[in-house]
Amino acid sequence: MSTPPARLQLRHHAADQILRVRDRFRNDLDVHGGFPGLAHALAVNAVLADQHQSVGQHIEGYGEPAARYTHHELVLFEFFAALFVNTHVPYSNDMGIPTWPVSGARERELLDEVLSSDRWGGYHPIVERFEKEFAAFQHCRYGLAAMNGTLTLEMALEALGIGEGDEVIVPAISFIASATAVSRVGATPVFVDIEPDTFNIDPARVREAIGPKTRAIMPVHFGGPMADMGSFLQIADETGIPLVEDAAHAHGSEWNGQRAGSFGVFGSFSFQNGKVMTAGEGGILLSNNEALIDRAHEILDIGRRKGEGWFSHYTLGSNYRITALQCAVLIAQLERLPEQNCRRMRNVTAIREELADVEGLHFQRVPAEARVHTNYLLLGWVDGDRGAFHRNLTAAGFPCTPFFIPTLCTRTSSCISFC
Repeated sequence: MSTPPARLQLRHHAADQILRVRDRFRNDLDVHGGFPGLAHALAVNAVLADQHQSVGQHIEGYGEPAARYTHHELVLFEFFAALFVNTHVPYSNDMGIPTWPVSGARERELLDEVLSSDRWGGYHPIVERFEKEFAAFQHCRYGLAAMNGTLTLEMALEALGIGEGDEVIVPAISFIASATAVSRVGATPVFVDIEPDTFNIDPARVREAIGPKTRAIMPVHFGGPMADMGSFLQIADETGIPLVEDAAHAHGSEWNGQRAGSFGVFGSFSFQNGKVMTAGEGGILLSNNEALIDRAHEILDIGRRKGEGWFSHYTLGSNYRITALQCAVLIAQLERLPEQNCRRMRNVTAIREELADVEGLHFQRVPAEARVHTNYLLLGWVDGDRGAFHRNLTAAGFPCTPFFIPTLCTRTSSCISFC
């Protein structure tokens, strides 16, 4: 290898890391036969998009990129891109990374099955088929598919009889639906801080926040790794307060071998366009309690009960039914989910190993009990100026999202905060 010009200097031995990561991902990325240069593009995209070729030549010739085109923070986080191959963000067009969602002949086959029938709505048999298959995959007895995952959270709370004057404990760091679902049923969200390293709601702080009006606790499995369900089950057993799992990120995630959604009285999942399995929109509510799932069904289907007549309405409900077209797509998505989860896990393992010795870079801590999960997001934090890091990485052509600004307890009125 030639001796580089004196001005080509880079901290953290980033050039060696680029070469190692490129080689490490080359085999996994061979599955994308139409993208032979993808591994190299992922490795050198730490520079501005229009400098890929020249920087690649510098790396091959000198072992490091030109310093004037790079920034050590950008180099470190460029490797995150490999995680999102076959996941959920359409990255730089220059890199040719496949977009998300992924579909194929299986989706079209099942869609044709529905389209050739006389029932495209929520009463096609394929809806019940999907509900049963996804529930079984998540170690649950019952599933109830709906229009989206926000509504399934609301349905869960309403089925539990939660309303005005009640309180529900939710994490202060989460998507806003975790809190608005509580507010929309008339209850008050009580915000509890997260653990600083797992980013999941802190069980110790939850204990402190429990009061006489607490009617439910809603742990969110943030980014894929599950919250500390051992501690939350103990809290639920001691207090009698039900757990409602917000598992929007946790399709296939496990805690000690048991899958998300099967610990609480309800588990809510999302199939929104960016999730690891998707029909564009959609959600499902899981439970092992038949009486509760029947109550949720009445809420979903305008007060109807299973097996009763079309014009038999027993309780006040609405129409939150999913369509058969969505469930056709979701069955195909579920069939490929295990392989995709395994691929994401391999990618994340490689990224973490390659960057383990980088100062100032910290990844989300994943407890041993939660080691099997979706890797929906690769989360972490950096020392120093997060805003500058975000701006620099975005300028380099790579999406990077700060989570969440501001926190829920500063965005939601009529709430209580224990942060």
